[in-house]
Amino acid sequence: MTEFTSHTEESTPEESKPLLAEQKKTYGMIGGMAKLMAEAPGLLEAYKVVGDLFKNSSFDEDKLTVVWQTINVEHDCHYCVPAHTWIARNMGVSDEISDALRNETPLPNAHLEALRTFTLSVVRNRGNVDDKEVQAFLDAGFTKRQILEVILGISQKVMSNYTNHFANTPVDAPFRKLEWQKAA
Repeated sequence: MTEFTSHTEESTPEESKPLLAEQKKTYGMIGGMAKLMAEAPGLLEAYKVVGDLFKNSSFDEDKLTVVWQTINVEHDCHYCVPAHTWIARNMGVSDEISDALRNETPLPNAHLEALRTFTLSVVRNRGNVDDKEVQAFLDAGFTKRQILEVILGISQKVMSNYTNHFANTPVDAPFRKLEWQKAA
């Protein structure tokens, strides 16, 4: 397996230093994934920018979590599932929603379930979603804008999930009590 460098504030490439400093200021720590992404400053910056754009989309905290965790679980990301469980709790998302996403069990309402179903279809079909599934998503109360915002969320999660697969990112201490494995 290829070894990736988990950068410190001192060892990180110059272009990544302000991004790591910002993460430390915002979260009180620099996450293991950011330390690894720092090797490629463009990736680290893109992840942050796309994440900020997605957080400012039309989705509320519950729906952001549904999109993020649906992708994390589908991609079997050992790092992002516990990290986003922790993030969801801090955003006020109920454990009922988080547990359903982590365990791939039904969500508490049909609206959120429609979002998970659509997001899974986009991921599994690489964007080639049939018209019936698109219409079902729209009929569930979502919009054309939100179709495109799901793509935005997927773009962010591909960067993190794939990085964590290549680097086998260790789960950070605050997330360890929320560790997760995909059900067989």
